[in-house]
Amino acid sequence: MPAVTVDDLRVLDRVRAPGLGDQPRPVRQVVTAPQGFEGEGFPVRRAFAGIDLARLDPFIMMDQMGEVEYAPGEPKGTAWHPHRGFETVTYIIDGTFDHQDSHGGGGTITNGDTQWMTAGSGLLHIEAPPEWLVQSGGLFHGIQLWVNLPRDAKMNNPRYQDIRSGQVQLLTSPDAGSLVRVIAGSVDGHDGPGATYTPMSLVHATLEPGARLELPWNVDFNALVYVLNGRGTVGTEGRPVQTGQSAVLGAGDYLTITADGSQESRSPRLDVIVVGGQPIREPLAWAGPFVMNTKSEVLQAYEDFQRGHFGHIPA
Repeated sequence: MPAVTVDDLRVLDRVRAPGLGDQPRPVRQVVTAPQGFEGEGFPVRRAFAGIDLARLDPFIMMDQMGEVEYAPGEPKGTAWHPHRGFETVTYIIDGTFDHQDSHGGGGTITNGDTQWMTAGSGLLHIEAPPEWLVQSGGLFHGIQLWVNLPRDAKMNNPRYQDIRSGQVQLLTSPDAGSLVRVIAGSVDGHDGPGATYTPMSLVHATLEPGARLELPWNVDFNALVYVLNGRGTVGTEGRPVQTGQSAVLGAGDYLTITADGSQESRSPRLDVIVVGGQPIREPLAWAGPFVMNTKSEVLQAYEDFQRGHFGHIPA
């Protein structure tokens, strides 16, 4: 897994161990992601399917894209499509993806890079593998997270952030058995590079076999753990989790993740996405590519899109 890494974790800053009075977050629910296809036909796991939206708030959904080894001619992306009212966060662990949108944003991300697109008032965009990758084939693996915007930010101007893997904040656990990549938000006072409208944190953590990570987490945020690959447990109660499963955690000061001592040869470590944010607690009207507060606002988004108000496909 070529997302940014470090040869010697002992050189990194370490997250603090839980202190006296700190409360662990209990596990409220574990769900298994159904598998399907997105865009032009690339495989995804719907990471948060089956979780009540009230527990997800401020998030809408998350897809694990791949992990898939494409043969030549097989790599796929999406066609041009619109969005309004939220943000899409695409984090590429393996492979390469191109982005272009009608607001002038775009670029190529690979191996630990992130593209953070704030759709806001509306735009058109496309995500696709570069032509050379279509011709050669290759490994493709990443996630896409949808982050809701509060009512007063839904019609903000679109914005695009190109976050390189070298900008990601790297931390480790007190025993140096886990690599913690902070992509956005703050963990134990260490800030990631992603700028967010909705207060939140996004982490990719890798745990060596048998390692235990006690991760300080903002008490005002919810917390979800999704297993990209490997096996382990979540919570001090030791709820088993494996590839393609999400754990919803309750309130507390920190969350606990432990990697099984024995992992599959294809997944020698436990890799997880940890995400949480401050709930917006506003009405939600979601239809396809539009995430608004009311049904009438969603209908207005469809009308605006059909009238060309989201911009035009660049030449």
